[in-house]
Amino acid sequence: MMKRWLTGLVALVMVLALAACGTGGAKTDANSTPNINQGAQVEQSTGTGSASQSGDSFEASEGVRTEYPLTITDASGEEMTFEEAPQRIVSIAPHQTEILFALGLGDRVVGVSEYDNYPEEALTKPKVGNIQGNVEALLAVEPDLVIAGVSLNGATIKGLRDLGVRVFATEPENIDQVIESILTIGLITDAQEAAQQIAEKMRADKQYVIDKVSGIAEDQKKKVYVEYDPLWTAGKGSFLDEIITLSGGINIASELDKWAQISAEAVIAADPDVIIYAEVTDYETGNPLIETIRNRPGFAEITALKNNAVVGIDADIISRYGPRITDAMLLAAKGIYPELFSE
Repeated sequence: MMKRWLTGLVALVMVLALAACGTGGAKTDANSTPNINQGAQVEQSTGTGSASQSGDSFEASEGVRTEYPLTITDASGEEMTFEEAPQRIVSIAPHQTEILFALGLGDRVVGVSEYDNYPEEALTKPKVGNIQGNVEALLAVEPDLVIAGVSLNGATIKGLRDLGVRVFATEPENIDQVIESILTIGLITDAQEAAQQIAEKMRADKQYVIDKVSGIAEDQKKKVYVEYDPLWTAGKGSFLDEIITLSGGINIASELDKWAQISAEAVIAADPDVIIYAEVTDYETGNPLIETIRNRPGFAEITALKNNAVVGIDADIISRYGPRITDAMLLAAKGIYPELFSE
């Protein structure tokens, strides 16, 4: 997909090129705090991994510290044991970088990918290559842990492990699993209190939207089209499909693959009530994507454009499955049903 969304939609670009890896089943609900009992194993749902450690029963509340040794099985099926909290962490995925900084671990981050631009502090960290990683640069910062994504960094993960580098990978497939991955990384890094605070905020944001749109009758739900690159959209199983559905909308591309091309004719025929677009530049014309959408032949007759029901969202926010994914949900919901979120 060429060089588009270099700092924002790199995750989506790579999903198109790499098949997502499946993981095991779920045993812990994302809406509950993991309880760790003596000798018990807590399995967190698909895309996060499982963890076990010994100690008294507790919940991740104020002052809770991770007890080591801690054994984790990540989303790639790799089991690893941590004798202490990692102190030199490298992230080679933008969403993982956002998670680490949100957990207050910026001082432990010693390297990031060249696409990592949020928060601003991430820009000051040593760059260890693109999402494939620059092995020489990565080894030079001497990490004791690399955080990655299974589909985003799949080929790199194996190579690093072959070199003896510890890599923890996640692969969340929905918002609840993003929350679980944050809790898991908080457990590994002894940042459980911060992880729980983030999780509570994300759950509250999600529920707020669900409650707001709960009264919309099925025949009153708006049809929504998402465009994150010229005629590339989000289909069934994607985060954006989940966001639209939870926000009370109907994704016109729900029968397509997660990230799929769609024809202009199909969009026109579907006649969406709302268009959500990524605030990016059309790599072919050099113009903002919204101009491409508005000037596309036949699109002037689409209901969304007739009513100016077009919603631009920052590319990073809608493409990274980290702490800001529920911010994307709030923005999308307000764009689809502004009358419900006017206060």
